[in-house]
Amino acid sequence: MTEPLPPQAEDFLLWLGVERGRSSATLSAYRRDLAVFCAWLTERGGTVAGADEADIIAYLRARQKAGLASSTVTRSMVAVRSLFRFLVAEELRLDDPTLNVELPKVPRGLPKALSERQVAELLDAVVGLDPLARRDRAILEFLYGTGVRISELTGMSLGDLDLGDNMARVFGKGAKERIVPIGRFARDALVSYLAVEGRGELEPERWSGRDAADAVFLNSRGGRLSRQGGWGVLKKYGAKVGLGAKLSPHILRHCCATHMLEHGADIRTVQELLGHASITTTQVYTMVSRAQLVASYQAAHPRARS
Repeated sequence: MTEPLPPQAEDFLLWLGVERGRSSATLSAYRRDLAVFCAWLTERGGTVAGADEADIIAYLRARQKAGLASSTVTRSMVAVRSLFRFLVAEELRLDDPTLNVELPKVPRGLPKALSERQVAELLDAVVGLDPLARRDRAILEFLYGTGVRISELTGMSLGDLDLGDNMARVFGKGAKERIVPIGRFARDALVSYLAVEGRGELEPERWSGRDAADAVFLNSRGGRLSRQGGWGVLKKYGAKVGLGAKLSPHILRHCCATHMLEHGADIRTVQELLGHASITTTQVYTMVSRAQLVASYQAAHPRARS
């Protein structure tokens, strides 16, 4: 059973879930970070209500001395800062002790997108027309074709698909709903999988519950395919084409965004497709195509040619 946090922290987590609609995974991450912070305060004889700026700085230094990555330290400090901002907003504290504490700078890594040729090799690695091959082909085509997250794909139900209009409904972070278009290859793969010879062969004699019966993607036992199961599909075909550790569901999301931008898509269109709340998140993909930018500049600008 999860150890309860101080009342102020529990109120904050409740607010995050109810008022802000944060997912259970996000809430669990915040709870873990706050549990470490609160335990550290207790060891020093402090409390959330009485913590001051010196405590926050000391905690930050302790996390850094523990040898944690800058990204881990920053993530944990964001949870602490969010807690105190909540307490001030709710008038449970008069001051925010994190206000003037600067968080570590985290180097911004670029998404490592595969080339279009590599993606084509991955998609062509699925051979055969047995039920699992049909399913796996549909998974890979849908991930690359729509840029959805693996959790969004495995969470889809049959009622979320509209193959007549080539659209699908997915639920992203914070249960935010969005509509994504389905391209021709993804649609053809879905039609093949949803046939009697595909999904129909994976259906059990008796469903374990409504959730499984409504799921688009089933596992070999007739239940809803899990996020881990979706990862397994990618690992299987990634190993086949020699991609190995380079491949993850998020890499296909990167590829979808990067390749669309390289072919002239508007960045706001890509933002809408991926479900990014801020265009700043989407802009990281524009940096991936810097080599293409230089090549295009050298080919097109009259004063750039050698």
